[in-house]
Amino acid sequence: MEQAKIVVIGAGPAGIATAVEAKVAGIDNVVVLEKKGHICDTIVSLYHEGKRVDPVYRKMKVEPLGVLSFDTETREEFLERMKKVVEEYQLDIRFWNEAQKVQVLDDGFLVQTGGGLEIKAPICVVAIGVFGKPVKPSYPIPKEVKDKVFFALPKEPLKGKEVLVVGGGDTAAETACFLSNDNKVDLSYRREKFFRINPTNMCALEKCCDEGKVKLLMGTDIEGLEEKDGRVLVHFKDGQDRVYDAVFYCLGGMTPRTFLEGIGVEFDGNKPKVDYYGETNIPRLFLVGDLALLKGSIMAAFNTGKKTIEGILEKYGDLVK
Repeated sequence: MEQAKIVVIGAGPAGIATAVEAKVAGIDNVVVLEKKGHICDTIVSLYHEGKRVDPVYRKMKVEPLGVLSFDTETREEFLERMKKVVEEYQLDIRFWNEAQKVQVLDDGFLVQTGGGLEIKAPICVVAIGVFGKPVKPSYPIPKEVKDKVFFALPKEPLKGKEVLVVGGGDTAAETACFLSNDNKVDLSYRREKFFRINPTNMCALEKCCDEGKVKLLMGTDIEGLEEKDGRVLVHFKDGQDRVYDAVFYCLGGMTPRTFLEGIGVEFDGNKPKVDYYGETNIPRLFLVGDLALLKGSIMAAFNTGKKTIEGILEKYGDLVK
């Protein structure tokens, strides 16, 4: 287990700004966790080549409060700018480490990642984007088993269960490995081999398989589910039927709300409850970027990082200095 002063979840503009402002304020040992192999994934994934990145939002210019700012530039110029920021401030970003679970402790937080990291810190800042929606299977999920079918890790951890994880990407591998610590896990993928799992997750999955904690069901496709004796009967297209206590679909996408509610964050309608500094109902857990703003510009996201570090220093300076 690693120790940090602040753990930041997400290496987008807000997460990077938070880490930079912490460095400028003299806070050492800040770890940033990023699920992808690069920074600013929303810009990388959703902005087409040459698309303009603008600090103006809805015709309103946001003045910078902290260190980071920029003028209108292309997607490529902005990404290059952010790479230089990471290098200049020597940010400690752990790529391919999606936060799977955030455990609230008396003295802080324990964050466990799909890449196998466990980081304990008195302060946790969540800087994930607002995009994401779970992809559901093409066949209907019977109402009788809906409470046993999941698209993200539940609030209450499962223990001693027989679990099926469905999917062939990083999230499926991470979920299978994580659940295998306390459960018997099968991983079903419709293809004969994996194509989309990064090397770190592949290594972890192979280790779990070697230890007998995860069983791979390669080349299997599901045609439907039904309830049987309080469990989930899974019908495979090859004629097999298997029964599980729970089924996890990792077909892509996850809502930030699901992740936050899993930690215990309270919502007011669609908006998480936060104060001026972005602190939630859970002491020392802060939200920055779009999670705090719902919608806003990249410059506004930068500013939330500045405000959050100000709040951390004002309220919990003795824990991070």
